[in-house]
Amino acid sequence: MNKTIPIVAAPAAAPSTALDGDGMGCHAGGEKMLAAAKASGKSEVLAQYAKDYPLDPKAGPHDQPQSMCPAFGSLRVGLRMRRTATILSGSACCVYGLTFTSHFYGARRSVGYVPFNSESLVTGKLFEDIREAVYNEADPAKYDAIVIINLCVPTASGVPLQLLPKDINGVRIIGIDVPGFGVPTHAEAKDVLAGAMLKYAREEIMAGPVQAPRTGRSDKPTIALIGEMFPADPVIIGRMLEPMGLAAGPVVPTREWRELYAALDCVAVAAIHPFYTASIREFESAGRPIVGSAPVGHDGTEAWLQAIGNAANVPQAKIDMVKNIMLGAIKGALAKMPIKGRITLSGYEGSELLVARLLVESGADLRYVGTACPRTAWSEPDRDWLLAHGVHVQYRASLEQDLAAMHEWQPDLAIGTTPVVQAAKELSIPSLYFTNLISARPLMGPAGAGSLATVINAAIGNKDRFAAMKDFFGDTGSGHAAGVWESAHGEPQERPEFKAETRRLLEKQAKKRKAEAMV
Repeated sequence: MNKTIPIVAAPAAAPSTALDGDGMGCHAGGEKMLAAAKASGKSEVLAQYAKDYPLDPKAGPHDQPQSMCPAFGSLRVGLRMRRTATILSGSACCVYGLTFTSHFYGARRSVGYVPFNSESLVTGKLFEDIREAVYNEADPAKYDAIVIINLCVPTASGVPLQLLPKDINGVRIIGIDVPGFGVPTHAEAKDVLAGAMLKYAREEIMAGPVQAPRTGRSDKPTIALIGEMFPADPVIIGRMLEPMGLAAGPVVPTREWRELYAALDCVAVAAIHPFYTASIREFESAGRPIVGSAPVGHDGTEAWLQAIGNAANVPQAKIDMVKNIMLGAIKGALAKMPIKGRITLSGYEGSELLVARLLVESGADLRYVGTACPRTAWSEPDRDWLLAHGVHVQYRASLEQDLAAMHEWQPDLAIGTTPVVQAAKELSIPSLYFTNLISARPLMGPAGAGSLATVINAAIGNKDRFAAMKDFFGDTGSGHAAGVWESAHGEPQERPEFKAETRRLLEKQAKKRKAEAMV
């Protein structure tokens, strides 16, 4: 068996042109910080982000996704990897929030932090401090890699992580910029680090022999999987691939550095989450074909098995055999666990379209699916299928769009992010949080076919309980009486005269501004 991983050399990148801008602190808006970053030597990386993770250039402040700080995605990837240290460079308040969130989601190791002040930022001392911190941490007995993440202010100020050594004492150094004004969502920030690591690993492979995976190299051709997913899903996918003579490869983002080599050592790549643009670019540079969508539901599984089989040059007879085994089991599971009710769906994890397909095939009356992620070539099969089944697909969905869909369709169940769930419950609409209650379940193959029905049907069944509570409490705690009130202060009273006076003052102020503008 060939002991080398064949890699096709990547074409040289075209040079970028720097743009002018102003330096600003973290109090500045996104546009000013973006201009400052470009003026500070970050034009090339920001131009690549704009290409990889596009936003509508005409979008206003509400015409874009509202998710947590994007840097959390990169931080999460680093913290989940063995023998990897992660260091943040950014404002203290941002670092506090990110470390709190990471530990809330189960991080079991410390997050490094290089503090700064105005002087160290302006004089370049911050970069020297980062360099010193990296050298102090670079212990090959403890780490395979150290990740340094520039947040908004260091990125806008042009802190040049690219000038750090590529390795120190055999420990790889990965420096990335993940500003909120350049990377739209935390889901895409996962790709920023995963792509940077794949690029580094691919260059190592091209330079010579590399370390074998912890479990050894597979004796079957593998399919690398892109996107964080429920732990059972890669196992289920592996069982579907086995009769075709294939095996499931590592999931990118990986859990260990050496898994990156195994991921690149594949015959094809399944872009389960289709927005990992930088990671896909590295696989394509290595000469690996990419297959979009995933084996969800009957139609999705049939199309995906065919596409994977074609990409891996599997004989049609083997592909048909696997289809016959899997599709019957999926149909049976869908028929056994139907979903009845109107649903709106939204989220920012990247698997929203896959969940939407599964809901439709389960019998749900799905009217809207919103995802914070962008439209890509690898999400087209899912988009086309959903549109053909009457579902409105909204990429780069904002909170306002998700709420508007809920108000328009008046669903029996709203699945979405925290603010969507909160708004739905205020309207007595049963709701489920997408991240914890939907995406944390198997979606693939026969196991995924019936996994959502129990929780969704139970939630829809709570409609009468919401109505009973609404009837009992009435308008208590809403409108002018919202919030917590002490009994000693009496019940809150509606004061229409105060509202009228405030309205009069605002109108007067608006007329004054208009008059001044005309002068």
